[in-house]
Amino acid sequence: MNRRKFLKSGIALGTALAAGGVYAWQIEPYWLEFVHLPMPVKNLPKEHEGKILIQLSDIHVGDRFPHSYLIDSMKKAQEFDPDWVVYTGDFTHFKNSKQYSQLSSVLKSATKGKVGTFASLGNHDYGHGWSMPEVADETTSILEKSGIKTLRDEKYNSDGLTIYGIEDLWGTNFNPEKVMKTWDAKEAAIVMCHNPDACDLPIWNGYDGWVLAGHTHGGQVRPPFLPAPILPVQNRRYDQGKIDLEDGRTLYINRALGNYFPIRLNVRPEITVFTLTQA
Repeated sequence: MNRRKFLKSGIALGTALAAGGVYAWQIEPYWLEFVHLPMPVKNLPKEHEGKILIQLSDIHVGDRFPHSYLIDSMKKAQEFDPDWVVYTGDFTHFKNSKQYSQLSSVLKSATKGKVGTFASLGNHDYGHGWSMPEVADETTSILEKSGIKTLRDEKYNSDGLTIYGIEDLWGTNFNPEKVMKTWDAKEAAIVMCHNPDACDLPIWNGYDGWVLAGHTHGGQVRPPFLPAPILPVQNRRYDQGKIDLEDGRTLYINRALGNYFPIRLNVRPEITVFTLTQA
């Protein structure tokens, strides 16, 4: 290769890398995908056949990307006229009390269900080092004032669909046994559980329904044809999407609406739209 061809190749490579960087920084982090899936639920009341449940996760309100993106995305989700909406944790990227007012402002546009709107907490909702229960309490208060019922190792019967909310695995209050021991095989139920690693713990008491999780963001960056190099879980199988746990449970890991850092590659942000069916 002569010098001229070498320089041309170098310029082309540099241009491609620059374009890829701009795409991963400015385009894909805001290129929202609505993922549509059926959700077969055991014991689902006949009148709920075909109703819509939407999952949002990891909105990460903070200073790292514009809140207008979150607000616009939530408004788009509301157009599906959901019956239930569940939020599976990480409401802020917590630095200080500023995030409380930011979250309150964003949640004025929160997607809500006609029947019910529920949330579980994530590790970031426990502040620095996931060790500040007062941050979790204040976040819960903001959610409740915004019309989002927060379930912290609790369950709630919402018009015949029982919603379980498990505390975050890394937080200070994780004690899911107390609520899972109340599970009744006759219930139509789903579980919100931010960190999918909790699926591998002996806490489930025979539960055999859907578990809706977040936390991983799908890795946010995934080289073509390769797994994500960075995942905040012990079980590397738990990256994104629908996973059969082979014991009656179905795990679904949402890729997150927000971004811990606003960089994404081959892992678009997601809002999941489930259509309920009788299993």
